[in-house]
Amino acid sequence: MTPTEMTAKLAAGNGFIAALDQSGGSTPKALAGYGVGDDAWSDEAGMYGLIHEMRSRIIRSTAFTGDKVIGAILFERTMDGSVDSLPTPTALIAKGVVPFIKIDKGLEDEANGVQLMKPMPELDPLLVRSKALGVFGTKERSVINSANPGGIAAVVAQQFEVGRQVLSHGMMPMLEPEINIKSETRADCDQIMLGEILKNLEGLNQQVMLKLSLPVVSGTFDALTSHPKVLRVVALSGGYQRPEACAELAKNKGIIASFSRALLEDLRFQMSDAEFDAALGGAIDEIYAGSIA
Repeated sequence: MTPTEMTAKLAAGNGFIAALDQSGGSTPKALAGYGVGDDAWSDEAGMYGLIHEMRSRIIRSTAFTGDKVIGAILFERTMDGSVDSLPTPTALIAKGVVPFIKIDKGLEDEANGVQLMKPMPELDPLLVRSKALGVFGTKERSVINSANPGGIAAVVAQQFEVGRQVLSHGMMPMLEPEINIKSETRADCDQIMLGEILKNLEGLNQQVMLKLSLPVVSGTFDALTSHPKVLRVVALSGGYQRPEACAELAKNKGIIASFSRALLEDLRFQMSDAEFDAALGGAIDEIYAGSIA
């Protein structure tokens, strides 16, 4: 696929984006969910080797194709690895799946009800390297915990600042100002964030993608799904189990999934390949149905 073909595939949105980007602190939890305990590795390299084996098994699965999975978000180490002797982005493209890379380096401590992204001083070299490997776009996450207008404005402004840096490299930024679904002021957060995103979109002359928590009120983000400067709005599962995440997703027309835990929750290391492919295929079918509803 050429970048133009990847853009068209994402714009059509006939499928969803797999989030295979667990990093650092979330990797042991992801491995535990997969049935691999922390006694299975002795150092960080061993841990990352095991998570790469899990992701490789997903990518090579017969259930994982570009027919329903139109994109995949990778952790940097996964991008730098290989699947069956092919660089991981190349292996994805060969299956019709558009590759993205997670670029944020984690979150700052909470202030003003939000957690901004930590500085990314080596972002430019990473973007150059990622693009050379065939990666189409990026994903960068910050978190909104309460309806503090100043904090939410800062989160959205930072997201767009990083997004402009990504655009300058000819790549597609997926901006992710995640709203904590456990927030007591979640509905207000939805509205404040929506206003800030619309304000920041006015200053852009290129398209971006948005990865958002599903809103409290269905249809809240309709102004974003139809916006000419938004290529695609995708949703994170945010801690919902897959059935609930898919049900909430289906209520929001024009938004497709970008699930991680909700995609992987039934997969286990101990499964035979046939069992693994069947479990993954069932999850893909369910998330696909929610995405195109």
